[in-house]
Amino acid sequence: MNVKLLVEEFSAWYGKNQAVKDVTLPVPLHQVTAIIGPSGCGKSTLIRCLNRLHELLPGTRTKGRVMLDGQDIYSDNMDLAELRHRIGMVFQKPNPFSTMSIFNNVAAGVRVNGLRPGTKMEDIVEKSLRMAALWDEVKDRLHESPYNLSGGQQQRLCIARALAVEPEVLLMDEPCSALDPASTLKVEELIADLKSRYTILMVTHNMQQAARVADYTAFFLNGQMIEYGLTTEIFTNPKDKRTEDYISGRFG
Repeated sequence: MNVKLLVEEFSAWYGKNQAVKDVTLPVPLHQVTAIIGPSGCGKSTLIRCLNRLHELLPGTRTKGRVMLDGQDIYSDNMDLAELRHRIGMVFQKPNPFSTMSIFNNVAAGVRVNGLRPGTKMEDIVEKSLRMAALWDEVKDRLHESPYNLSGGQQQRLCIARALAVEPEVLLMDEPCSALDPASTLKVEELIADLKSRYTILMVTHNMQQAARVADYTAFFLNGQMIEYGLTTEIFTNPKDKRTEDYISGRFG
């Protein structure tokens, strides 16, 4: 297994509340890894720690290491802007920038990070929208408000915005939870296509979704990682009874 991101003996707290407890999780290169588990089990907290977004909230602290290509993202010399360039994030609800056009939503992160010499913003926006399977739907509407788009289109726009800065890892926190079945299918097809170029770690409550799109799956409970392995093995032959009980619907 070629590991892109390695979480090692990692714990996280909000004030006195420990949300993540001593988790070790490998995230393989160019694969989709899903984290499943009931609400409040630490899934979303963990992935927010992987590009240090949790630090935007007061009273947070962590222990342990997160290694990106062998470099600890919590080391003193880690540049946060560079880290969030390399590890992008797509949130649970579509969150396009309301004051910007569709075009400028995609271009926003590129402008912050700086346009590479010899590149054109128009080309980057088109490429990103094509990768997000949205170009054909919006190519004649680029200067409209993103709020003229459907919820599913807005979510794919947010994915395009994340892809525009060319991250190495894409974190997805329940990316389909606010979408209808047709939009969910499009996003799942997009995830399957993107893994050839990106390492993807997604949180999902939808076990069928994890079974459909993930190569590896981790089951979390009460802040702990109970089991991790190939998705086919987790869903057909779990080693821990708690995993079996969750997958079979006995709790959660």
